[in-house]
Amino acid sequence: MPVKTLRIPTADGLADAFAALPDGGGRHPGVLMYADGFGIRPVLRRMARELAGHGYYVLVPNPFYRHGTAPLIDLPEHVGEEDRPALLARLMPMIEAHTAERVLSDADAYLTFLTAQPEVGPGPVAVTGYCIGGLLATRTAVAHPGRVAALAAFHAPVGADGPDSLSALTAEVHFGHAESDVTPGALGEIDRALDAAGVGHTSEIYPGTAHGFTMSDTDAFSASGLKRHWDRLLPLLHRTLGDG
Repeated sequence: MPVKTLRIPTADGLADAFAALPDGGGRHPGVLMYADGFGIRPVLRRMARELAGHGYYVLVPNPFYRHGTAPLIDLPEHVGEEDRPALLARLMPMIEAHTAERVLSDADAYLTFLTAQPEVGPGPVAVTGYCIGGLLATRTAVAHPGRVAALAAFHAPVGADGPDSLSALTAEVHFGHAESDVTPGALGEIDRALDAAGVGHTSEIYPGTAHGFTMSDTDAFSASGLKRHWDRLLPLLHRTLGDG
């Protein structure tokens, strides 16, 4: 899949990003993909290219561009559980500085940039994200009901703004939760909020998974969890955006 290195104009400067495109030219539905807290790295590039292979223009920004271009920290090729505390200690100040106001300002810039690309067709787009990126995707979809047709978030704190915040959604939704990330009670609250929004949705716990299960460069990786992720994400995009 062709890949482009990009700079996205925002209110606070230029956000570095990359886009994965289908082969063969033409115009395609757009997908805004938010990385997990470890950021843009080879595994994200592979996932974006795989999604582009199904006919979508996939834009992946560095949400922490205010702190520098990706990669913001040195990561081992494989993130073991013993690595996480030190890595998260370096990442948390950047994550905590990424306020809701910054998220929404950036989301508007990312969507404006994505829909203006000559390879992106007209109409609404989808947003997806992983871990903290799933929260960013959710906030983006809530804030832009007319521009976002589908929302998918995986092992993400999607209820962090309170379940009632989800009632403003208009996009079709899939939330794929790790077993360790959500209690049955919290899952019920999320489901009730999605019911109140009146949108098509699935919100489910992926069996046998831990936080970060989609990321093949971490100890949390689950091959069955990643497959289930694709089995949920691709039909959602097909229903809401059509074929690429």
